[in-house]
Amino acid sequence: MSVQVVLPGVLADLAGGDRHLDLDPEGGTLAAVLDEVAVRYPVLARRIRDEAGAVRRFVNVYVDGEDVRWQGGPATPVPDGAVVQVLPSVAGG
Repeated sequence: MSVQVVLPGVLADLAGGDRHLDLDPEGGTLAAVLDEVAVRYPVLARRIRDEAGAVRRFVNVYVDGEDVRWQGGPATPVPDGAVVQVLPSVAGG
């Protein structure tokens, strides 16, 4: 199974500057994809998930354009060839 993870510049720095990560997770869920991210980029993984494994409150994750908050969170199915986009929330005035 092959999945592409797309990162914005602010998170790409935590993945060696790569904005596109090609991963081969062991399972077909978002949790499996994020577990693979944690193996390769532990600092990046801590910015995406909390200690309990949930996606952090101010991080938005999309699987093929669908917000995982409404699709099952970490249990969201991630099919072969999917694009997983990670976007931290931006606040300001």
